[in-house]
Amino acid sequence: MNRHLPVALLLTASVPSLATSLDAFWADLQALCGNAYAGELITEPAGESSFAGRDLVMHVRECNDERIRIPFFVGEDRSRTWVLTRVEVDGQPRLELKHDHRHEDGSEDAITMYGGTTTNLGLATQQVFPADPHTREIIEPAHANVWRIEVMPGERFSYHLRRLGTERVFRVDFDLTETIETPEAPWGWVDALP
Repeated sequence: MNRHLPVALLLTASVPSLATSLDAFWADLQALCGNAYAGELITEPAGESSFAGRDLVMHVRECNDERIRIPFFVGEDRSRTWVLTRVEVDGQPRLELKHDHRHEDGSEDAITMYGGTTTNLGLATQQVFPADPHTREIIEPAHANVWRIEVMPGERFSYHLRRLGTERVFRVDFDLTETIETPEAPWGWVDALP
């Protein structure tokens, strides 16, 4: 009998896992890569109707180890892409969410690349993105924005926006139980952006 086996097992059991809730969330997003899903508007801010009654589609179009780009189509409007990037803040792993908005000719909208960065590792099923300084510079009222993305594997992907201190709430859910036909590229799409 190997007398050192119990010690070896004890040492192995005490080594913490290097995987984090952020890693689990990222892996679940990566698992969606290449697929497109139909969405349903759950909540839209009062007085707005730009999403109601339109086909909503997300396409997890491009994934690598550091960045995932997800075009979000609203009817024939292909101007929006969510860009999720793995970053470090003070040496800690975080996720950044940016909204890339383009015109039909591919040029950047005046209001683009707004968003925020997580402040902690989040949960395996959701990450929260408070608005960053760039967002406040280009959309001053949006300094109170908080975005949340939920991924429930095999069930749904949810994109939420809440503007703290106001009634401004937006949510769209995408059905992950079945894929739909892959849509054409969003406006201004360039493969493998840096």
